[in-house]
Amino acid sequence: MDGWSTTAQYWNILVDFKGDSGHEDSIFPNSKQRVPILPRVTRFHAPKIKPFMAESDSAHHRREPLLVSPEEEPLNTSWRLNVKEFRLPSQTNDQQQQQQQQRSFTLNGLLRKPRKQRKVAEYYKKQERLLEGFNEMETMTETGGFPGSLTEDEMKQLAKKERFAVHMSNICNLVLFVAKVYASVASRSLAVIASTMDSLLDLLSGFILWFTAHAMRNPNQFYYPIGKQRMQPVGIIVFASVMATLGLQILIESARELISKAKPETDTTKLHWTIGIMVFVTVVKFVLMVYCRRFKNEIVRAYAQDHFFDVVTNSVGLAAAVLAVKFYWWIDPTGAIIIALYTINTWAKTVIENVWSLIGRTAPPDFLAKLTFLIWNHHEQIKHIDTVRAYTFGAHYFVEVDIVLPEDMLLNQAHNIGETLQEKLEQLPEVERAFVHIDFEFTHRPEHKTMV
Repeated sequence: MDGWSTTAQYWNILVDFKGDSGHEDSIFPNSKQRVPILPRVTRFHAPKIKPFMAESDSAHHRREPLLVSPEEEPLNTSWRLNVKEFRLPSQTNDQQQQQQQQRSFTLNGLLRKPRKQRKVAEYYKKQERLLEGFNEMETMTETGGFPGSLTEDEMKQLAKKERFAVHMSNICNLVLFVAKVYASVASRSLAVIASTMDSLLDLLSGFILWFTAHAMRNPNQFYYPIGKQRMQPVGIIVFASVMATLGLQILIESARELISKAKPETDTTKLHWTIGIMVFVTVVKFVLMVYCRRFKNEIVRAYAQDHFFDVVTNSVGLAAAVLAVKFYWWIDPTGAIIIALYTINTWAKTVIENVWSLIGRTAPPDFLAKLTFLIWNHHEQIKHIDTVRAYTFGAHYFVEVDIVLPEDMLLNQAHNIGETLQEKLEQLPEVERAFVHIDFEFTHRPEHKTMV
């Protein structure tokens, strides 16, 4: 049985669940409705909550509710939500030992761990992440800044390191491509040739990503008034499309060689050079992958993904070439087919992921709950939260917020509340731009054109 999640408590306290359709919006863990509708939120004095708990089928699978601590007897008369009032259920020593046993990766431990128990563990992990998000928002409200945010000088230093990672990746790709051309000519292995063609496209794709990063750093505010952040996913989509096209071409060529049973001629005297070059290339690519993964910039991380892909393809290509010489010739085109399928699968996923980021998909419910928590605690004069929206528009979110202030409030006061809330929302690392709309009532029709 399902206790109340933290999200459910906040919505249950603050929100009238009856929407326009007249039914209750379920936001409990087992509900199919994962994205709560964001209706009106009004000021309140939080009463002491009595825990709700249904009996479970088994004591081991019981879910404890995340509710107000029992020791807090006085009423909460503050207008702010206090995340300290909510807690995770305490665990006994037996439960802690049981969890440690469940974390063991032995075959016996995996077989003994019931599916329902795993779901309960996942449920509480989600609640812990939600509480961490609320803690971040509360710290931001108290300090006026996002915890761990960088200063202007630190951001400049980070930008220099990111440019260094991009330039170093491009230079290494050029040098390694020349080395792999020699290895391809010496070995005449189709798998090594496939890896070399991948390096050729690395140079082309690297130019695409470099041009994208350069264009983002130099926006024209008259032609691009909100910047060129959308260049990032577009550049990655072009990059991924080229890589997937390469994989398809290698797949066709390898299948043709297998069908025709055309055994390639190999020079075994140069095999040692081929092995040395491919091992050197793999080690360099692994070092670059580790370095580029330190950054959060999407373009640098695209380079990290490409370096990881090269480590895999170089390893498979080298193994296929050596085994084909030592044992059976068909191992070489089979290895090339494996490389091609891996290429297509990896970069197809990248294309889909970045397409989703461009079509305005909604943010997950946890992020919407964090935004609502932050907005509600922003100012005492906020009487209602009419709308909270967050949707993708590139690598980050656009946020739209409608708040209701007192009808008789002075314009300068209302403007200051809305502007400071907008600045606070735009400090979040996931948010690129925030729009705060101020109103004096919430009974009007939708103010934007209805989407059919």
